Amino acid sequence: MKLYDLEVSGNCYKVRLFAALAQIELQLVPVDFSRNEHKSAAICSLNPWGQVPILQDDNLVLRDAQAILVYLAGRYGGEAWWPGEAHLQGQVMQWLSVAASEIQHGPNAARLVKKFGAQLDMQQAQARSEHILGLMDKHLAEQSWLAVGRPTIADCAVFPYVVLAWEGEVDISPYQHIQAWITRIKALPGFIGMPGVR
Repeated sequence: MKLYDLEVSGNCYKVRLFAALAQIELQLVPVDFSRNEHKSAAICSLNPWGQVPILQDDNLVLRDAQAILVYLAGRYGGEAWWPGEAHLQGQVMQWLSVAASEIQHGPNAARLVKKFGAQLDMQQAQARSEHILGLMDKHLAEQSWLAVGRPTIADCAVFPYVVLAWEGEVDISPYQHIQAWITRIKALPGFIGMPGVR
């Protein structure tokens, strides 16, 4: 099973992190963005969007980090990570949507501006970051994990761009419950980091 990967991508990291936690073996295939390999014919034949991560499992090819997490958890990770009951799946999916929306356009966008020079609205990214981090902190004040009372792919999906928020000059120090959640994730057996995760 191959993961087409970029080491500094938070979206790729969430897949690597989950695979490590669930003891799922992945063959990493680095994609060199400096040489525009993500826009090559080979990559675009797997993902016409020209983006990573891409998961290839035999004849199945999946794009999008959240979709890959659902597949890996459902097929290989067991119900501990992706529960079988519809109402619990809904709780997890809420946070996968947050990862793809509020987190993507908040802390991730700020990081893209500061670390990679992306032409995005920094003020808007920081305002969105404060909004979602405030909501997350309130949520985590009442429970240890984002969904269903235990670690799931919801935590793996949201974690990367929150823990990397400092690279976008987004300060998470006021959010004590988020900081405690980060500590809990780092303490999980099999946890792996990435550049910038401190």
